[in-house]
Amino acid sequence: QVQLVESGGGLVQPGGSLRLSCAASGIFLRVYPVSWYRQAPGKERDLVAGITNTGSTNFADSVKGRFAVFRDNAKNTVYLQMNDLKPEDTAVYYCNVLRWWGKGTLVTVSS
Repeated sequence: QVQLVESGGGLVQPGGSLRLSCAASGIFLRVYPVSWYRQAPGKERDLVAGITNTGSTNFADSVKGRFAVFRDNAKNTVYLQMNDLKPEDTAVYYCNVLRWWGKGTLVTVSS
């Protein structure tokens, strides 16, 4: 059974940083592309960032230069490093691999 578990969310002030984790069981993340999505209240779920099995990354224009995504294959975990956070980054962040989704972790950016 595949499980994806996000963690690392919380309340942070504008300009601050957070690192989200997506830990997997039942699947080897290194074999698959992994994506991070987010959903703000009242809005659709949008793609934020992704990393391929070869390590190539892509980012939404709104987070380019501020977010990074990387893998730790030994821990079977993918991370989303978020810097210079803005109030508009407030959302529930989800990890996605193929048809599997985690339950999300809430990020709130507020002073």
